[in-house]
Amino acid sequence: MTPRDVSGDDSRWSDLDRPPLNAAALRRGLVREGGLWSGIEVLAGTGSTNSDLVARAAAGRVTEGAVLVAEEQTAGRGRLDRRWTAPPRSGLFFSVLLTPTDVPVARWGWLPLLTGVAVATGLSRSAGVDTALKWPNDLLVTVGGEERKAGGILAERAGDDGVVIGVGINVTLKEDELPVPTAGSLALAGAVSTDRDPLLRAVLRSLEEWYDRWRAAAGDPTASDLQETYAAGCATLGRRVRAELPGDRSLVGEAVAVDGDGRLVIATEEGVQEPVGAGDIVHLRPA
Repeated sequence: MTPRDVSGDDSRWSDLDRPPLNAAALRRGLVREGGLWSGIEVLAGTGSTNSDLVARAAAGRVTEGAVLVAEEQTAGRGRLDRRWTAPPRSGLFFSVLLTPTDVPVARWGWLPLLTGVAVATGLSRSAGVDTALKWPNDLLVTVGGEERKAGGILAERAGDDGVVIGVGINVTLKEDELPVPTAGSLALAGAVSTDRDPLLRAVLRSLEEWYDRWRAAAGDPTASDLQETYAAGCATLGRRVRAELPGDRSLVGEAVAVDGDGRLVIATEEGVQEPVGAGDIVHLRPA
C-alpha cells in the first residue's frame, strides 16, 4: 500500500466520532529547538509505519526524533510477526527513530521497555486509565474486571546507529471491532478522554523525558530509575507464567524479576532461576 498524506484524504471526516489528527498542531506542540522530536508526519494510511521509517532512515531521509504516524495501518506488525489491525482513526499507530550513540549498544535492549514505561505514564496522565505492562511490552488495561491487551511495542534496528520503535494503541475500539476477545481499548477501560491529539502529545512528551533520563545515565537502568519503575508497573512479575521460547521449548514458573539486561527471570518448580531474553509469555491462572 502506498503511504497517503492526510492532506489528500477526501474521506477524512467520514467518521465524526473519530476525527483526524491535526499534524500542524502536533508539530507546534512537540517540535522545538533543543528537543528530541525533529519532525512529525501524519499519513492517512500505510502498510507499516515501522517499515516506512526504517526505509527512510536507511536512505538518510530522516534524523533522530522523526515521528511517523498513520491513521490506518494495513500491515501493522506486532512481536513475532503478528498482524495488528484496527479501523481507521480508532487508535494511535506511530513509529519514532532514536539514535542513542552515546549509550553502549549492550543497553539498547532497554529501549522497548523504556517505551512501555513512557506510554503507560503518558496515558495515565492524559486518559486517566490504569495501565500495566506485560513483559516484554504489551500494554494492558482492565475491562469488566479482566486484563486485556490495548497496545503493543515493536523495536527494530535501523542501520548501525538507529532503532525504530513502533507503538500501537487501541483508543476508541468498541467490543464488536476488537480483533480478538482478549483485546481492549482505552474507551472500553473507561478513559476520561479519547481525544487522540492530547493522548499522542502526552505519550511523546513522556517518551522524551524517559529517553533523556536514560541517556543521561549512559543507559544504566538502575541510575535512571528505569528498572525499578518498569518492575513497579509490570503485571507479569509475581505471576505464574509459561514462556514459549525459541526452538519449541517452553518454561513454566513464577516471574520473579526483570534483571539488569531487561530479561524476565523465571523461577521454575525445580528451583532454578532462568533469565528469558526473548519469547512469548502467557499469564497462567494460579494452580
